[in-house]
Amino acid sequence: MTAPVIGVLALQGDVREHLAALRAQGAEPVPVRRPEELAAVDGLVVPGGESTTMVKLADRFGLLEPLRAAVRRGLPAYGSCAGMILLADRVLDAPADQQTIGGLDVTVRRNAFGRQIDSFESRVELAGVPGGPLHAVFIRAPWVEQAGPAVEVLGRVVGGPADGKIVAVRQGRLVATSFHPELTGDTRVHALFVDLVRAARDADPDGADLGADDGGTQP
Repeated sequence: MTAPVIGVLALQGDVREHLAALRAQGAEPVPVRRPEELAAVDGLVVPGGESTTMVKLADRFGLLEPLRAAVRRGLPAYGSCAGMILLADRVLDAPADQQTIGGLDVTVRRNAFGRQIDSFESRVELAGVPGGPLHAVFIRAPWVEQAGPAVEVLGRVVGGPADGKIVAVRQGRLVATSFHPELTGDTRVHALFVDLVRAARDADPDGADLGADDGGTQP
């Protein structure tokens, strides 16, 4: 069976680190900057970075509407940190003109844990990820303020002033984390996503690219 082709949105942020983590899990990772590159992938990672900059660049590259359409059609996507913000349907503490790709029925609060100086590391238990807690790096991280009924909460903060805050979610083929697994060398979150992409590709009856402008259905 051929390796799934998984794109990493390569406009800004932790692109190289995600490419390496996906490759370590047997995927064929490719950078995505243009609609035609998006059309060729089986899944997509939206990396950490600066969410307002990323969405403005996506709009400038003519990629924002194709991204939204691909997610609506069922393209598997994983967002880390800023990627969580971009996959959210609703964002708090955002500029008035903040746009998102959307798809996750969540309300996300930007920079919820504070500024860059308040970045921290912790351990997070993640449902569906075996092997014990993950070492999680939070950098100007968001959290999920509210999750819709179709959203599965995968992980929460344990202890401290943010105890119980949601930092990992899944809804169908969409996964998002507040933290940066690509920075720790622990590729278990990427393994979870690669498995999700493989399952979505196998479930597609026509074998069509879910990132393309036509074809692709979400079972």
